Amino acid sequence: MTTSSLITHISWGHMEVTTDGETFKFKDCKVWPGGAKGWDWNLTGTHHQPGIQPADVEEILEQGVEVMVLSRGMQLMLHTGPETEQLLRSRGIEYHIEETKQAAHLFNHLMRQGKKVGGIFHSTC
Repeated sequence: MTTSSLITHISWGHMEVTTDGETFKFKDCKVWPGGAKGWDWNLTGTHHQPGIQPADVEEILEQGVEVMVLSRGMQLMLHTGPETEQLLRSRGIEYHIEETKQAAHLFNHLMRQGKKVGGIFHSTC
């Protein structure tokens, strides 16, 4: 049985993800079926532009996801680097780039459908 993770709260600077009845709190996070962790931009040198890098999504891809949801931030300031989109295409991963609240809604919808979905979320600008 695959466990799920759902984004149960999102507001400026704060997200909550519930996995197997346990709730985790984050500012920015990575989420996949059965797991979630904080997303530290400093580890990969990520900035709003060029945005989400391949190194930011590798850990999520290692979880065997088939769909990836990438957030743009609440004010659409975060971009996704072209190398990241190319990586996802080269691996045959369906992906969506959305404003953060829309991204969270889509992530939950896909998770409830039983999809192996991963996501990376920025809860501020």
